[in-house]
Amino acid sequence: MASRHSLIYGVILLIIASASWGAMFPVAAEIFKVMNPYYFTLLRYLPVALILSLLLLYKEGASAFKTEGHTFMIWFFGSMGFTVYNLLMFIGQDQLGDPGVLIASIMEAAVPIISAIVIWAYYRSRPSNFTLGTIIIAFFGVTLVVTNGDFSTLFSGDRLLPLFLLFLAALGWALYTIGGSRLPKWSVLRYSTLSIIYGMATTFIVVMIGTIFGTITPPTLPEIYSVKYELLFMIFLPGLFALIGWNKGVQILTPINAVLFINFAPVTTIIIRMFQGHTIEVVELLGVVIVCGMIIANNLHNRFQQKRRFPKKKSAKSAEVALHDVTTESTTAVSAISAKNMPAKDVANIESVESEKCHIADEGLTAR
Repeated sequence: MASRHSLIYGVILLIIASASWGAMFPVAAEIFKVMNPYYFTLLRYLPVALILSLLLLYKEGASAFKTEGHTFMIWFFGSMGFTVYNLLMFIGQDQLGDPGVLIASIMEAAVPIISAIVIWAYYRSRPSNFTLGTIIIAFFGVTLVVTNGDFSTLFSGDRLLPLFLLFLAALGWALYTIGGSRLPKWSVLRYSTLSIIYGMATTFIVVMIGTIFGTITPPTLPEIYSVKYELLFMIFLPGLFALIGWNKGVQILTPINAVLFINFAPVTTIIIRMFQGHTIEVVELLGVVIVCGMIIANNLHNRFQQKRRFPKKKSAKSAEVALHDVTTESTTAVSAISAKNMPAKDVANIESVESEKCHIADEGLTAR
């Protein structure tokens, strides 16, 4: 069991990581005043890809960069995670204008909900009725944030497309997390690094084609320089620090506890928006509370189910087997959050795709 100091350290890491994800949307809004989301994504993730590549080279050597016959799969899932997710999330936010900051943040927090549905479709394993109920209620909470209580605006012409882009972005991340389970013998650092390399190659091609045809305008050097601090924040805090800090926190507190901290993301967004002088409506706050509440409720439900499956009265040997299963299940369930980052080695070594399939389906909402 982790010491008290280790637990406090883990909590601090998780809070900072989750809060930085919540802060990235208001910061991105400032960047979009001088730079489009296409070049923002490119300038943000190319340095991250370079740093991850150096880490992988140091830890696993040059041979770790070989795809071992999985080139297409790495490219597909990398494109889902680092082209579809990042481009569409920030394009959707930018097109929604000022309200897009909070809407994108709540969609980020709602990725566990979408992941549960994707896992259901991908693994043909139906979530529990309780999880399905929390999914429906959480989507209602998302709708409150999106519409501010006026549901007629949901299908208005200027909102429907960017909202659809945000949904596709979350769907892309859910698919990306499944990709990690297809390569159980790879470390997550290796999967993350190679997928970001191939994903950013797709992003680079998309941005260059758009630039050549004149649909995407590159920023000037003075424009880039004017948001240098915002870019550095996006690269190092929501990127690298959250990347390492989140997974260290997961290692200390265990995934089933760590996933609860994702609720700090929309809360941080709201706090920053209020400091910036923006008014947060009561209906929007209610929507955020509903989404966060459903994530917590489903997490508690998963804990209860684990206790029922593995009661304390079991023999020492049975308890050891149960502990292994619970750990594997929790680790897999949180992979949707930690795949985005560079997890610890323990999180990476999942023994088989089949066992992961069962465990992910059981966790449902806790996957991000």
